[in-house]
Amino acid sequence: MMLDAIDRRLIEATQSGLPLVSAPFATLAETLGLTEKAVLERMARLKSSGVIRRIAAAPNHYRLGMIANGMTVWDVVDSRVADLGTQIGSLPFVTHCYQRPRALPIWPYNLFAMVHGSDRAEVEAKRKQIATLLGAASRGGDVLYSTRILKKTGLRLQRKKVP
Repeated sequence: MMLDAIDRRLIEATQSGLPLVSAPFATLAETLGLTEKAVLERMARLKSSGVIRRIAAAPNHYRLGMIANGMTVWDVVDSRVADLGTQIGSLPFVTHCYQRPRALPIWPYNLFAMVHGSDRAEVEAKRKQIATLLGAASRGGDVLYSTRILKKTGLRLQRKKVP
């Protein structure tokens, strides 16, 4: 999909985040000289075309008191991983869940689910809930704890160089 000048301005205006106001798309519209409807339609088109994957909040879990952050990893039977992944991803305490290929023989895990807690005991309790849901379809699992915050950024456009 080719981006026109307005699409580029919209992406540039949102690449550092949406305005923290009650009507962020109306604010963007005003800034860009568009209607709110036009902004929403363009955002929907950019999303449906794959230019934008999603619009979501990216909270700082540490500031929210969630200082134990664990990526649970699971070796799930291939025939069940899609269905079970959907179920795990819908748990209220799982922030994201996805399937990845194994890297045998070193890495047997194919299902990943991120959980956060105020301490490691809370993360372990949530991990046990996931293990119960997986049941016999899981041949093993582990948890990898975060040791630092990684900078989260969304789409960034490079400015065109003028010759």
